[in-house]
Amino acid sequence: MTALWTECLALWRAHALVWVLTQRELAARHSGTAAGVVWPYLQPLLTVAAFYLVFDIVFAMRLGEGAPAHAVGTYLIVGALPWMAFCDAVSRGMGSLLDAGGLLQKNPLPPVLFTARAVLASALIYGPLLALVAVAYTPLHGFAPAVLSVVPLLALQLMLCLLLSYLLAILAAALRDTVQLVGFLLSVGIYLSPILFPMTLFPERWRWVLWLNPMTGLVQGYQQVLLQGAWPSAGVWWATLAWIALTAVLLNVVVSRSRDQLVDWL
Repeated sequence: MTALWTECLALWRAHALVWVLTQRELAARHSGTAAGVVWPYLQPLLTVAAFYLVFDIVFAMRLGEGAPAHAVGTYLIVGALPWMAFCDAVSRGMGSLLDAGGLLQKNPLPPVLFTARAVLASALIYGPLLALVAVAYTPLHGFAPAVLSVVPLLALQLMLCLLLSYLLAILAAALRDTVQLVGFLLSVGIYLSPILFPMTLFPERWRWVLWLNPMTGLVQGYQQVLLQGAWPSAGVWWATLAWIALTAVLLNVVVSRSRDQLVDWL
């Protein structure tokens, strides 16, 4: 894991620069808009508000027995918001090196800085929104202490997004088809997860397919904490840590093999 460790050290040594780049990335996302900094937060907030209005208020739809929540909108919000955060971080992080190609060809900056910039900017948008949802859902379980486990869940999601985004950014630099393929997988990934329906409604012999989605463990963790007030099960932690470990190993291989050619690919 020498190559990955070197990237981590480069990121740490340039943490002040990463913070400045992240602030500029965040500012660029709402530049030229009338709502300003409110706009990046407004879009996901309006989406989850639409879930609640349509499914819980207008149609009063309910899930069956065995579901972690009976109200459909309430159930959807807990899974959909982390999924939107994941898609935003991965898609923007994947394109970060291609976007910074001209700058990297002229300056000897570590490429990982640009992927970290994109992912951290997404975290600054969706992190506070997820914390707000955690507070809003506490009346469902009587302010259970388990809600504190949202913090490590958010940290693990950030780590997963950083590793996966950097891996995909390098692959996209080497082969542009990666962008189209991952875009398709992100669009269908919500159906291969327990976001739109409880895992118990998925055919038992096909449930292993859901675990191919790296967000399945984290989504289940958020649902157990925010809907039931329970500590995430061991399966949630093991599945998420397994995805992080697998991604780290693959990233280490890709970084070590692409170090000399990466800038030329951009």
